[in-house]
Amino acid sequence: MSDSESDLIEEELFEHFRIVIDPKQSPIRIDKFLIERLPSTTRNKIQDWIKSGLVRVNEKEVKVNYKTRPLDEIVVVFPEPQRNDELIPEEIPLDIRFEDEHLLIIHKAAGMVVHPAYKNWEGTLVNALAWHFKQLPEMQGNEGRPGLVHRIDKDTSGLLVIAKSEVAMNELAKQFYDHSIARTYYALVWGEPDPAEGTIDVPLGRSLKDRRITTAFPLGDFGRRAVTHYTTLRSFRYVSLVQCNLETGRTHQIRAHMKYIGHPIFNDVTYGGDQILKGTLFTKYKQFVQNCFNIIPRQALHAKTLGFLHPFSRERMNFDSELPDDFKNVIEKWDRYVNYLEDERDL
Repeated sequence: MSDSESDLIEEELFEHFRIVIDPKQSPIRIDKFLIERLPSTTRNKIQDWIKSGLVRVNEKEVKVNYKTRPLDEIVVVFPEPQRNDELIPEEIPLDIRFEDEHLLIIHKAAGMVVHPAYKNWEGTLVNALAWHFKQLPEMQGNEGRPGLVHRIDKDTSGLLVIAKSEVAMNELAKQFYDHSIARTYYALVWGEPDPAEGTIDVPLGRSLKDRRITTAFPLGDFGRRAVTHYTTLRSFRYVSLVQCNLETGRTHQIRAHMKYIGHPIFNDVTYGGDQILKGTLFTKYKQFVQNCFNIIPRQALHAKTLGFLHPFSRERMNFDSELPDDFKNVIEKWDRYVNYLEDERDL
């Protein structure tokens, strides 16, 4: 990495914690030291920070097994500044598909951020929840995000389960932890996966070059285990409609895994799917693809189904959602295009 690239990354980081170790402090692993000073944070999260270079000791990155010394200066930085403002309730309509006293099933439209964060403090799903529902529970370590048990990306559409009670929060969190929640996504990807169905079992973690991106670490030297099962539902020669079932739930898991096997999600700007990766370079075809990008100006990813045990009744609950119009329209456009090519060939 060049000095200019390094400086660019540094400018994007904001200090959140600064601790100077007591002169009489005995040596202690840095992750253990920080868990005692930052009790609202898990040890796994602290270790992820260290591996991602977000924890500096005396202005240098360290390893997880680093042992602190007297007078060490520890700084924890993040790509976004601190914000202490209270959550602002906003009167934003919610597409509620199911509701009882314990939980909600919400269909989130593409373009809506799930929770407030840097550059998106307002207009989020959590702002809307704060308006419509009072005193939603918060998960430990996830303060300021009432009701959230999981999340989906801003430009991904589909289903989310929201906890309305402490019982629901704890029980649903346990099911996510045990990987017993059934989650199915539909993705339009570049190319035709070979084999047509399979399992991607490759660790994922933040990129060592760009922390905004999740990357695969096939050697297992970084990241955490991530498992995605996929099945090709339809092929359109240049793109394919794929069903993905999550066994784990890492950040950007499907997007990073599909890129790793060479089939990025269609129009996924972050993972290279906004380029023509399959097909000819003729002007007419390039214009066709651009028209498809215009139809679905986001990654073609939809959280289609959710299945879990009700946290109170223990009844099995399954929810399905239709593909949004932009997703359906781009599939129909590819279908017509491929049929046209086949008709031309038969003449």
